[in-house]
Amino acid sequence: MYSHFMKDLEDHYEEMVDIRRYLHMNPEVSFQEVNTAKYITQFYERIGIEVRSNVGGNGVVAKISGEKQGPTVALRADFDALPIQDEKEVPYKSRVSGVMHACGHDGHTATLLVLAKVLNKHRNLLHGNIVLIHQHAEEYAPGGAYSMIQDGCLDGVDIIFGTHLWATEPVGKIQYKVGPFMAAADRFEITINGKGGHGAQPHKTKDAIVIGSQVVTNLQQIVSRKVDPVQSAVVTVGSFVSENAFNIIADSATLIGTARSFDEEVRLQIEEDIKKVVEGTCLMSDATYHYQYTRGYPAVVNHADETYLLKQIAEKIPEVNVVEESPLQMGGEDFSYYLKRVNGTFFFTGAMPEDSNRAFPHHHPKFDINERALLIAAKTLGMAAIQYQLENVN
Repeated sequence: MYSHFMKDLEDHYEEMVDIRRYLHMNPEVSFQEVNTAKYITQFYERIGIEVRSNVGGNGVVAKISGEKQGPTVALRADFDALPIQDEKEVPYKSRVSGVMHACGHDGHTATLLVLAKVLNKHRNLLHGNIVLIHQHAEEYAPGGAYSMIQDGCLDGVDIIFGTHLWATEPVGKIQYKVGPFMAAADRFEITINGKGGHGAQPHKTKDAIVIGSQVVTNLQQIVSRKVDPVQSAVVTVGSFVSENAFNIIADSATLIGTARSFDEEVRLQIEEDIKKVVEGTCLMSDATYHYQYTRGYPAVVNHADETYLLKQIAEKIPEVNVVEESPLQMGGEDFSYYLKRVNGTFFFTGAMPEDSNRAFPHHHPKFDINERALLIAAKTLGMAAIQYQLENVN
């Protein structure tokens, strides 16, 4: 009987592509996705699925009630874009200057919308309910997941599945991971306050650029010499700004960076060690500083039983030819908040374009996906939801 469900998804593949391309041409950045949220809401209203908008902000939550009793499964897709200029030359290129879907969230949304449409048609297969979580603002902390949870998107939910179209892996590959999968992603900002002066009289100054450079160098010792080598961690300074005339010694410098980790103790240690490095370096140079550490998303930690179920389902999807364990990923994802509330798993669906000239990493101005991955994602998510309900009938 599942063959009819799978065939129906295949018959709606072109609709997935059309939706994805429409969203790609009309992107909206995090916390500003008003029209995208309306589009999603109206889609559900047209096909008669119960829907609630303005959930925790611009979030949208729909619900399909199955014909039989059983658990409630949530499926999540994010829908925000990035402040990046689209440099692709394709018919569906972004029409919004300086904004594009450079991470595949348009594909996530198209997948979930059409999957919901088909699941609603096949409610006879459902032993319980399906909750469709369309999340805003994944790209920018504090993100949309937490506020949507606070507004009830997980009320009554027993389990959650989510996927990310992964353009660095070929179509036909599913990657899963039990336990820690994606890192906690934090941000730090350091301002060095020295004493500016003329470039010809350095002895009368406290050079903020030199001090900042020492801070950058000293920060490298945190991961290499302070963190247990069996743990994974990153401390990266991504911005170092001190603008002056060529013959002026800098009065101040600002460093902004990110820290990534999987273990909460390591996360806390890095936060404290950065402060110690900055404090000690500035003390040596008789400078002052301001240090701010902002916690972003916690680590994505997948639950074992749900992940192994997903693995078994993926191995049965006809278009999937490789199912493998993923290495740890230092990227962050606010799907982590859902997994702290209910059991579930997050996985990657390979989406690399066949044309090597169109194969670019996520957040690149020429980013694109192979749209055949939409169907694979829909089949995998849909069958995981159906199978979980069948195995856990009340």
